[in-house]
Amino acid sequence: MRRLWLVVVVTVLLALPRPAEAAAVDWQQPGPFAVVSEALDGSHTVFRPADLGGAAHPVILWGNGTGQVPADYAPLLRHLASYGFVVAAADTVNSGTGREMLDGARTLVAENARPGSAYFGRIDTAHIGATGHSQGGGGAIAAGADPLVTTTVPIAPGPLGWVPSLHGPVLFLGGQFDLVVAPLLLVIPRYYAAWRVPAVYGELAGATHTTGTGDAGGFRGAITAWFRYWLSGDQRAKDAIFGSPSTLSTGATWSKVLRNDLAREV
Repeated sequence: MRRLWLVVVVTVLLALPRPAEAAAVDWQQPGPFAVVSEALDGSHTVFRPADLGGAAHPVILWGNGTGQVPADYAPLLRHLASYGFVVAAADTVNSGTGREMLDGARTLVAENARPGSAYFGRIDTAHIGATGHSQGGGGAIAAGADPLVTTTVPIAPGPLGWVPSLHGPVLFLGGQFDLVVAPLLLVIPRYYAAWRVPAVYGELAGATHTTGTGDAGGFRGAITAWFRYWLSGDQRAKDAIFGSPSTLSTGATWSKVLRNDLAREV
């Protein structure tokens, strides 16, 4: 009789619905937020969730490549905003100093404290990232030396910015066939200079220098996952970057991936 009851209990337990596993996220695809863009001040364009309600939103600072403007990168910036970020893009064709990018952060911090502002109480001032392409990638490194910035993603970065000054984790991105910012000469050495912080280098297979424009092609998912983990604490994004295996692994998509010792401990 006892054995019969055991069989019945086990059968019932097996029939109960199991907790749903967290669905894998394709970070290349748009996020859940509807997005709007607007002027922040006289020198920045913001891409942000249309509804800023709920939890405060982390910030991403953006720097354009030489001679380019935020509109040239709008698909990528809208994509990032669709994951809940407030993206402040510097309206300048020369963002390599990082100062223009940091000005956007300071404006948002001020707006967060100003009653009546659409951003009042809606900005997560403790979680601000910086990214950019080409000259703007160098600008992201320069901005990353400021205490306001907690993590950086330089995309095919120009020569500006001092990597040893970074105080937060960094993801360097390069294109396998980039002849303008050649990875072996201009990106990988900067990755090795980031030994004080968790650093990852990802080289996108088949990518050229222009891959970083528009929607950023295959770079887009890695950028999104990196910021979702470091700025939003999303554990699904952590697995995408640091899991084994991860979406940032050497193979058909990435021709080279490097992680320093601190990144391996994440």
